[in-house]
Amino acid sequence: LLASYLLFTRVWIPDPEDVWKPAEITKDYKEGDPILHLKLEDESPLEYPVGPKDNPLPFLRNPDILVGENDLTALSYLHEPAVLHNLRVRFLESNHIYTYCGIVLVAINPYEQLQIYGEEVINAYSGQNMGDMDPHIFAVAEEAYKQMARDERNQSIIVSGESGAGKTVSAKYAMRFFATVGGSANDTNVEEKVLASSPIMEAIGNAKTTRNDNSSRFGKYIQIGFNRHYHIIGANMRTYLLEKSRVVFQAEDERNYHIFYQLCASASLPEFKDLALTSADDFTYTSLGENIFIEGVNDAEDFEKTREAFTLLSKDIRISSIFKIIASILHLGNVEICAERDGESCHISRDDPHLKHFCRLLGVELQQMEHWLCHRKLATASETYVKNMSSKQAANARDALAKHIYARLFDWIVEHVNMALQTSFKQHSFIGVLDIYGFETFEINSFEQFCINYANEKLQQQFNSHVFKLEQEEYMKEQIPWTLIDFYDNQPCIDLIEARLGILDLLDEECKVPKGTDQNWAQKLYGQHSSSAHFQKPRMSNTSFIIIHFADKVEYQCEGFLEKNRDTVYEEQINILKASKFQLVADLFQEKQDAVSPTLQIPLSQPLLSLQGRSLLSPPVQFRSSLHLLMETLNATTPHYVRCIKPNDDKEAFSFDSRRAVQQLRACGVLETIRISAAGYPSRWTYPDFFNRYRVLMKKSDMTIADKKLVCKNLLETLIKDPDKFQFGKTKIFFRAGQVAYLEKLRADKFRSACIKIQKTVRGWLQRVRYRKIRTATVTLQRYVRGYLARRYVEHLRLTHAAIICQKQYRMVRDRRAYLRVRQAVIIIQAYTKGMFTRRIYWEFLLHHKAMIIQKTVRGWLERKKFRRARNAAIIIQCAYRRMCAKRQLKQLKIEARSAEHLKKLNTGMENKIVQLQRKMDDQSKEYKAQNEQLSVANTSLSTELTKTQKELEQLRSRQGDGSQITSLQEELEKLREELQEAYAQRKRLEEEHSSEKQGLKQVSRGKKGHLFNNPVFQNYINRREVSLQTELDAERQRYQNLLKEFSRLEQRYDNLDSLPPVIFQFHPGHRRNPSNQSSLESDSNYPSLDLHSLTSCSFPLQEMGVEKAAMDISLFMKLQKRVRELEQERKRLQISLDKMEELAKHKYKLDTGSLSLQRQELESENKKLKNDLNELRKMIADRASQNSSSNELQDSYNILLSQLKAANEELEARKEEVLILRAQIVSNAQQIEKTEHIELNNKQPIDKEEAIKAYHGLCESKKLLEAQLQSQSRQHKDELEALHTQIELLKDDIEKKQEMLNYTMSLSPEAQVEYSVQQEITRLTNDNLDLKELVEKLEKNERKLKKQLRIYMKKVQELERNKQKPQSKPELSRQVTVQRKEKDFEGMLEYYKEDEALLVKSLITDMKPSAVSATVPCLPAYILFMCIRHADYIDADQKVEALLTTTINAIKKVLKKNNDDFEMTSFWLANTSRLLHCLKQYSGDEVFMTQNTAKQNEHCLKNFDLAEYRQVLSDLSIQIYQQLIKVAEGIMQPMIVSAMLESESIPSLAGVKPMGYRNRSSSMDNDGSGPSSYTLQALIRQLGQFHSIMGEHGLDPEIVGQVFRQLFHCINAITLNHLLLCKDVCSWSTGMQLRYNISQMEEWLRGNNLYQSKAAATLEPIIQAAQLLQIKKKTSQDAEAICSLCTALTTHQIVKILNLYTPLNEFEERVTVSFIRNIQNRLQERNDPQQLLVDTKHVFPVLFPYTPSALSLETIHIPASLGLDFLVRV
Repeated sequence: LLASYLLFTRVWIPDPEDVWKPAEITKDYKEGDPILHLKLEDESPLEYPVGPKDNPLPFLRNPDILVGENDLTALSYLHEPAVLHNLRVRFLESNHIYTYCGIVLVAINPYEQLQIYGEEVINAYSGQNMGDMDPHIFAVAEEAYKQMARDERNQSIIVSGESGAGKTVSAKYAMRFFATVGGSANDTNVEEKVLASSPIMEAIGNAKTTRNDNSSRFGKYIQIGFNRHYHIIGANMRTYLLEKSRVVFQAEDERNYHIFYQLCASASLPEFKDLALTSADDFTYTSLGENIFIEGVNDAEDFEKTREAFTLLSKDIRISSIFKIIASILHLGNVEICAERDGESCHISRDDPHLKHFCRLLGVELQQMEHWLCHRKLATASETYVKNMSSKQAANARDALAKHIYARLFDWIVEHVNMALQTSFKQHSFIGVLDIYGFETFEINSFEQFCINYANEKLQQQFNSHVFKLEQEEYMKEQIPWTLIDFYDNQPCIDLIEARLGILDLLDEECKVPKGTDQNWAQKLYGQHSSSAHFQKPRMSNTSFIIIHFADKVEYQCEGFLEKNRDTVYEEQINILKASKFQLVADLFQEKQDAVSPTLQIPLSQPLLSLQGRSLLSPPVQFRSSLHLLMETLNATTPHYVRCIKPNDDKEAFSFDSRRAVQQLRACGVLETIRISAAGYPSRWTYPDFFNRYRVLMKKSDMTIADKKLVCKNLLETLIKDPDKFQFGKTKIFFRAGQVAYLEKLRADKFRSACIKIQKTVRGWLQRVRYRKIRTATVTLQRYVRGYLARRYVEHLRLTHAAIICQKQYRMVRDRRAYLRVRQAVIIIQAYTKGMFTRRIYWEFLLHHKAMIIQKTVRGWLERKKFRRARNAAIIIQCAYRRMCAKRQLKQLKIEARSAEHLKKLNTGMENKIVQLQRKMDDQSKEYKAQNEQLSVANTSLSTELTKTQKELEQLRSRQGDGSQITSLQEELEKLREELQEAYAQRKRLEEEHSSEKQGLKQVSRGKKGHLFNNPVFQNYINRREVSLQTELDAERQRYQNLLKEFSRLEQRYDNLDSLPPVIFQFHPGHRRNPSNQSSLESDSNYPSLDLHSLTSCSFPLQEMGVEKAAMDISLFMKLQKRVRELEQERKRLQISLDKMEELAKHKYKLDTGSLSLQRQELESENKKLKNDLNELRKMIADRASQNSSSNELQDSYNILLSQLKAANEELEARKEEVLILRAQIVSNAQQIEKTEHIELNNKQPIDKEEAIKAYHGLCESKKLLEAQLQSQSRQHKDELEALHTQIELLKDDIEKKQEMLNYTMSLSPEAQVEYSVQQEITRLTNDNLDLKELVEKLEKNERKLKKQLRIYMKKVQELERNKQKPQSKPELSRQVTVQRKEKDFEGMLEYYKEDEALLVKSLITDMKPSAVSATVPCLPAYILFMCIRHADYIDADQKVEALLTTTINAIKKVLKKNNDDFEMTSFWLANTSRLLHCLKQYSGDEVFMTQNTAKQNEHCLKNFDLAEYRQVLSDLSIQIYQQLIKVAEGIMQPMIVSAMLESESIPSLAGVKPMGYRNRSSSMDNDGSGPSSYTLQALIRQLGQFHSIMGEHGLDPEIVGQVFRQLFHCINAITLNHLLLCKDVCSWSTGMQLRYNISQMEEWLRGNNLYQSKAAATLEPIIQAAQLLQIKKKTSQDAEAICSLCTALTTHQIVKILNLYTPLNEFEERVTVSFIRNIQNRLQERNDPQQLLVDTKHVFPVLFPYTPSALSLETIHIPASLGLDFLVRV
């Protein structure tokens, strides 16, 4: 720590005015120095004394980058001056009133209305984690709401602070958040009642004090109940410690409770005449403070709000009776008590008007009340008697009665408010909001301050234990060793107050003494507690005592303690009130059976009655018991703390008094939280964040390690040598206080050195460039100047040359003589000196040289002698060893040579070689023979093949005459070319005529209108008129669409509440709309619905041909389509005839094998002929195409013919399959005939020899057949076994792969495991999808093949049947001739029966899936419905038209209601509804809609009905569907926007990470493992692309698509900008750069999809300017001017907010100064911007549906059979 007190280190030193002030060290501090040399901000020096005990070293300041943090626990140095400075900077410079301090939200009262509590702010904070956005009361409320839903545990929000700190407002905003987020699920409007209770409680429980104009003079705990779906179902309120004394006494410049002044301000109203009220100045109880008004408050208006709140809560509350009781209290205070002469008695005048009003308003007897106000009853053991009271005693009794009445009324109102907020539903959980007084200390502290501080002691104890518990849980969860942190425990102080013989016990005991006094009670306290550490006796007083609380020492005056503890009210006065004729007054004073029930009601608002014969518990005892119950409730919930701070006592807006703030920070426990955090490891970083922040300190080798945790550990062990300064947890790194600042210093030094190096290089380059320019200019100047000077110099030399020669000669002689004299002397001295030194050096060198020669010689001789000795020894050893080895080898060789086995081995090797050579000769001879045989066989086969080929060649030559078919095709090709050329010529002629007419019209229009449009006045008028009309049109559309939205919402609500069986809605059209607001969509296709096979077969030429050329051949496609339909019908007819023929063939005919074989031969020959023709035709066309390749037209015709040739090739393949089928059929028929003949022969008797032989042959054949079947079965069995084996092997491989994947997955980290499993799953799904696609394609191909085979088979069977029936004399036809039916002209109508209407709607709407019609014409259901409507109009069936349209509209609504979150379904029905609307317009017969129709379409117009009203209804339905589409799309995109636009790192390594506070490690993030994952920008763009592709597939009009994306981009802009305005951590330069890049990617996507002109990009202008504002310089006045001219789409409030939120991520950036922000505000004063800060995310642009007619003819629409609409008949 001492190493930190170096030069230029900044510290905090104490200051009597500002509490703490900054200073800078001017000299390094060393241990033991008594003085620390400092320099203040005003440059004045200061010698700060330092001592080990008395005056420790000053606190260190945090780096500038940490100043202004959202969370105080994120500060590296945690101490009081750092906390105070951070709060001051945030409050004064950034105008942020909320700051986190661990689990505490510190709220500073700004004394100004801020625009940060609107509904859009609630929506922005809803669903967010607590640390994701700037601190706010809504963030605390959202955290409580989220934990209640997640943990299913009750929550509490404890709001505390001084009077005037803003407790009531904070609690009110928390309840508003719950009412908005958790609104009731039914129509009870409980949330409105909960909010309505606030005005009532403020009126009867709040008052003006010297510190606050609306101070709560009681504590309350509101429980908001929720059901299992977490909707509000009710509430309950508990109150504490009402200040009753304020009813009868107010200090100067204070007021009584607001309700008294509100009632007096409204006394002139007729309904309050009988209250006899006047101005508040006329009543004693309201005029003691001498000021009855509050600046800026209208009591009459507040009274109306209070009455409305009473009415909203419950109609059972008797409001008039309540006001009568309140007015009676005012009159009671004005009752004048006159003293008698003796001074011991008093009386009240019978004519006192206020007493009369008091008795009249309460319904009591005047005489009795007059008597008992001046007398009291005393009871002894034997008798009871009445005693007079003095005027003072009577006045005290009157005031006590007034307080008691008001307290009982307060209780009654609270009870009935709770009854109004109760519900019959079962409460699942609740959130409690505790609005309670903070620690108070005044100059004179009495009984109320004692109770308040006692309650705060209990709350502080609970707070300390909770904070310590959270710290302990954090350490245990991260598995970090922790030691017991010593935190302040105020249990001794609490025992001093509430323990046995404590202050409260002694107070109760003194009250029981008959003549007990405050002085006696004080003496008892001195005697009992003088030894306590928390109790002190003042030096100068005997009637007061001091308690040392956790926050401060407080001196309490004993005067009044006993009286307030007794709280005496006389029984006789209460009995009179019990006998009131008004039921409410009588009910107020009836004693309850459970007088001491364990409820948390007002302890001091239930005063003691001084009754004879019994005594109740004293108010402190009741308060103590209720406080214990409150602690139990809080301990059973999860608490959330809000500490309200009062910045100054003058109620000035944004003024900060450091002394008052420190006093409250100490009192509310914020500094205790800091101390507990600082005692452990306050700074905590996750491993990824630490890696991203401090990777600049790592080595390059460390960056390659995949395990970031290991990298962080290695780095910290290198940087921080003390291991106690940090700890490694499971997911985080924990640091001691000050370590983050040290790491930030190292990081800043690293950056600084890098920046210096970059600056050095850049500056050097700039200077070199500048130097080169200057040098070039200088050299040029020097050249001319030097030339001029040289010429002058030469002239000067010429003139002075003679004089110089003379001077030279003279001076030379003189100086030479002197020089020679000196030189001679110097040479002599040098010669002697150099000689001496040279001789010395020479002798030394000579001695060294001789010694070296001797040493060299001796050493050489020794080494040579040693080497010779070693070499001789080695040679001798080698010779001896080699001789011994040679002898051994020689001996062995001699023995082997003499042995016989050696000779045998040699012979055996030779024999083996001889045998091998003989075998090789035999093999070669055999191969030679076999090759000769093969050659002879090949010669014979080649000769046979040669003869065959010669025969085939002759046949081909004979067929060359059949080339007529080729010539006909060539002629047809030439005709097509000529027609194509004629079409091109006609088109060119029409284009020339059109261009000439267009130019003529332009010249005429220029001549007529040029003068008019050049007039600027006319231009301005036209522009203004156009803008005004456009705005009026948009406003009208907006209003109308809002009405439609409200209508749909009400209709939805009615459907939800309707419990009756669904009844079909009978619609009666009647609602009309302006034509300008009529909506339309466009998604028509110019292509008819073709068969899939025809589309696939025509795909190749269509891709190769241009669009225009393909359109010219549309007639060909129409013919093909017609032909396909004819073939389909023919197939059905042939199927029926085939079934009949098969039945006839079974019973009547037998197939003739001869005819079948003949037919087979004919088919084979025909097949060969077709194949030859095909090949020749293909060659010819290819040659012709190659010759004419330069012509594009010939190429196109060639492509068409090529497609036809492909079709012919497919037909040939089908013929091949037909031949195979016929062969199989012939074989089967032959076998069947043989079997039948065999049976007949067996039946004949006797059997001759030939028949027996035939039978034997038949048996042999059957045997062979059976053997073949057995062999086939065995082969099949073997194949199955092999398949099973291969499958087993595949399964084994799959298991091994999965095992390897499992092992690899287990070795990864948890995040990598999740990512790897997701990738594997995506890969698996992709492979499955591809397999399914391949399977579908195979099945479709197989289906087409089977259809072809079936068609061929039916034709062949039909031919065979015809051949059987025909006589043999008739010649057979060579090919089949089919009779074609003439195509009937359809009128584009569909006929259906009335009973099929439900089935039609069910098939087309209810059960319709968009994928079912994806391959057909877009909006096919709309076309089919309109064709049905046309037929109903054609037959003049009005009921049929009305029923069909009404049923259609209702069915669409039901489908959309059922699929209210399905974007695809909503888009599908938006397209179909708009298309149906366009069809009703296009074929309505109105000339306006018929301008673009063809003649055929005009013939199809409706004849009998005008469906204009239904068009209006469909237009409204389209708008409703559009709004639902926007809602669904926004719901899908909303979770992705913030993460994609602001958090995803699209530009790697750009975003910086700042130190985190407690909120970034809170429970909302730790336990939310199932929360939403982070989305990237690419994910958002993919989602937008998916929306675009879906709408394009459904045929939605491009203009509507553009409006949809305009609305979606507005949502992106609003959510992103709102998050930017509410999150300080993202307002940085790097975020601006990242955001600008992301926006550019979005704009690029718009351009790529042709949506840039749809005004979608314009909606991003505010967020673009916000990104530029983050990047622009913010220093000088020129920068301010640039910002004002740049940010035109941002409001002044938003610009100032962004500048206040701007946060530098490193020390090289600078904060925006306050003066610069003030300069911006001054420049923007002229703007009339709205005060709203956030952008409205629910804003909907008016939608315009343009009319887009369809070019598709109704008669060409094809209905797929898969829709199941066979009951529809085309007309």
